[in-house]
Amino acid sequence: MSADIKGCILLAASQGKHPTQTSTKSYGSRHHLAACGAVSFLAEVAAEVVGNHHPNPAWSDHQPPCPCLHSSILRLLEPTALNILFIHQNFPGQYRHIVRSLAAQGTHQLVALGIEKPSEPIPAGVTYLRYRIKRASARNLQPWVQDIETKTIRGEACGTAAHRLRQEGFQPELICGHPGWGEMLFLREIWPQVPILTYQEFFYQPHGFDFGFDPELQGKPDWQASARIRLKTVNPLLNLEASSWCVTPTRFQRSSFPSNWQARISVIHDGIDTTHAQPNQDAAPLTLGDGTELRQGEPIVTFVNRRLEPYRGCHTMIRAIPELQRLIPDARIVIVGETKGVSYGAACKKGEWKDFFLGDIEGRYDPSRVHFTGTLSYDQFLPLLQLSAAHVYLTYPFVLSWSLLEAMACSCAVVGSATPPVEEVIRNGHNGLLVDFFQPSELAAAVAELLNNRALASKLGQAARQTVLSHYSLDKCLSRQLALMSLVASGAIGTV
Repeated sequence: MSADIKGCILLAASQGKHPTQTSTKSYGSRHHLAACGAVSFLAEVAAEVVGNHHPNPAWSDHQPPCPCLHSSILRLLEPTALNILFIHQNFPGQYRHIVRSLAAQGTHQLVALGIEKPSEPIPAGVTYLRYRIKRASARNLQPWVQDIETKTIRGEACGTAAHRLRQEGFQPELICGHPGWGEMLFLREIWPQVPILTYQEFFYQPHGFDFGFDPELQGKPDWQASARIRLKTVNPLLNLEASSWCVTPTRFQRSSFPSNWQARISVIHDGIDTTHAQPNQDAAPLTLGDGTELRQGEPIVTFVNRRLEPYRGCHTMIRAIPELQRLIPDARIVIVGETKGVSYGAACKKGEWKDFFLGDIEGRYDPSRVHFTGTLSYDQFLPLLQLSAAHVYLTYPFVLSWSLLEAMACSCAVVGSATPPVEEVIRNGHNGLLVDFFQPSELAAAVAELLNNRALASKLGQAARQTVLSHYSLDKCLSRQLALMSLVASGAIGTV
């Protein structure tokens, strides 16, 4: 980025002005337009250089888009011919679309470090290197420090691999990474002067967020439990300090971080591919693993977890089944997700959460109309959403799942929990219905309303897709992600 563009960005931001209020006399038109796109991006999507937060909620459909935010303008800010290092334990993860876009340009040297075998093909032109953890956690370690020890072990392993890259001559001009598992802890020691853009997903807090939200299953927090949560912040705090700039998908997720860091965290979603996730009124019948055939027009209710667990409301959903079947006896309830283990929170002490909560409703529901599919491929998942008559999404106050926005992109009529960050996306009665997370009967009644009132379901579903198109579409989000990368790499925002 040229110095005059950077100057225009910083001038407008420091004065708190819209970019069209900046002088056009000092800058050429092309540079001014590029700067307008950058400042609009900073003002509307991020927690900007001077902390000018955009006041409108993410779901607002009433604010006309700034003309400077057109994708052709933002492309002026995309990285050109950069050496970029990506860090993600399960690469590409949240960098899927970014990596595909940059690889398609063919001008960058793209290298990634991770632990897991990729779950999808890595684009041509991207070098993916796996590193190994060579030591186990110590025995008899004080339990409160186990979290930071495991992250230190991963940070050491990733740092060793990064150091090897440096010895082999690789010099990144930008590092993008997810710090959640500790991998990024020591990259600043290897490349002290390289800008680091960190994907900050969530900052654990002892009060007001997920911890202690569910008294039935989490119990009443005591000071020891809060102490463990506090120690879990060691890794994110160290990464915040080492980062040049950060990005997170929702305003709620940014709000979980300490207030003194929030002005250095941009809010940009990863983006939903709305050309794939879209409604299909002619969707073909779908046969489930148990042989059940689902058809368009049937009262199909869908519910999705990566793993069925309380963090994503599986207990409320399962407990709603008897009342939902009483209200809509012919409903097909399709529950998607791995039934063993957990992704978040504590494991079930008595087997698996699915079986534990099914025990609560034993003898009070028709199991022949409840279908647990296990994990579905994306090619199976989207057709299921296209057949869904009502989709349920529940969550503790925690990170937002892609599945909610994908369901909305498919014009599903959604019943969501009245919890953040769902409330950031869904406005009750406008693009979905919101219910109390802890009330199965309220959930059942809302789903039944959608199944009985198809005009309402259609109205909410159309508005849901429009919300995604307006605020979370891949085209809009990817342009902003790439613009942010360019701004950080150039030094226009952030520090090293």
